Amino acid sequence: MTPRALGRTQPCGREQARVRITQARAFLEVAALVEGEEDDLAHPGVAASLAVLAGIAAADAACCVALGERSRGKDHRQAVELVRKLAGDGNAMARALDRLLDIKDGAHYGMVYVGSQKAKAAVKQAQVLVDGAETVLRS
Repeated sequence: MTPRALGRTQPCGREQARVRITQARAFLEVAALVEGEEDDLAHPGVAASLAVLAGIAAADAACCVALGERSRGKDHRQAVELVRKLAGDGNAMARALDRLLDIKDGAHYGMVYVGSQKAKAAVKQAQVLVDGAETVLRS
């Protein structure tokens, strides 16, 4: 049995990881701020969209440091399998990324209403990824 292909990847290292984790933290910070607002129908979708971006950036950061590469395929789901290869929290991080990607299209393109519960869950999943990436970066 041959291993499943992980799609297109791009070499990267600690320098790129620092950029991506900084972006992930910023996306997450703003997502949490927006998620706390309840005066607009758009806020949950915006918070979820930012949480997705935070999760993707955090996954990139962790993969750059631990694996020396990040996913660059058109299908973000390929990144889930790459993240799963991370030691330690890789499985939990992969599950969190998979959950974020489940709401990506609805959040980013606004064709499906993203409610406050989904937005809150997305921010939590992004936090799992940012925390995991920060652990990888400290190692």
